[in-house]
Amino acid sequence: MTRRFTGILAALSATLMVTSGAGVAASMNMATGSITSQPIGHYEFCKKHLAECTIFSTDTGPSRLTGALWRKIKSVNTAVNRAITPMNDFDLYGKDEVWDYPKGAGDCEDYVLEKRRVLNAAGIPISNLLITVVRKPDGEGHAVLTVRTDKGDFILDNLSDQVRLWTETGYRYLKRQASTDTGRWVTIESGASSAVAALR
Repeated sequence: MTRRFTGILAALSATLMVTSGAGVAASMNMATGSITSQPIGHYEFCKKHLAECTIFSTDTGPSRLTGALWRKIKSVNTAVNRAITPMNDFDLYGKDEVWDYPKGAGDCEDYVLEKRRVLNAAGIPISNLLITVVRKPDGEGHAVLTVRTDKGDFILDNLSDQVRLWTETGYRYLKRQASTDTGRWVTIESGASSAVAALR
């Protein structure tokens, strides 16, 4: 176990000890609510990749965050961020809201799809790799990948090589894939308003 990983676990444990245990433990993982609308980009992606959006699984709970898993999550986040050239959909495809696996270039959703594919191939259950729609501090819609673990929900973001707890990103969380159905989306109970139009 690396010194960095040990430090992260120690910090999380300390937080849990000095604050209300049940409340803090719950806040480490997102609370989801009712079924909500599927982002239009994901809807179109599902028409092209039907098998990707018809995966039904039993939610066996968050993955156990070991040192090996932490290193894998970090390495995949960094590797994909560096392998893909950021480019918006209009410049790349001539239209907005195209979600697809990147071929050298792409925008935030494409980074997410690739990270999800690589981490699932590495053994992380698809139920713990969830595409998530957020709003950035400037109000712009954005997509990130949530990795559910027993130490909290961690965010993989094309805007940062750092992997952070969802509560440490500064984003407003709107909705994400359901853990039991890759074609279904649920709200995130964080006081967020509805998604910006471009990501509905």
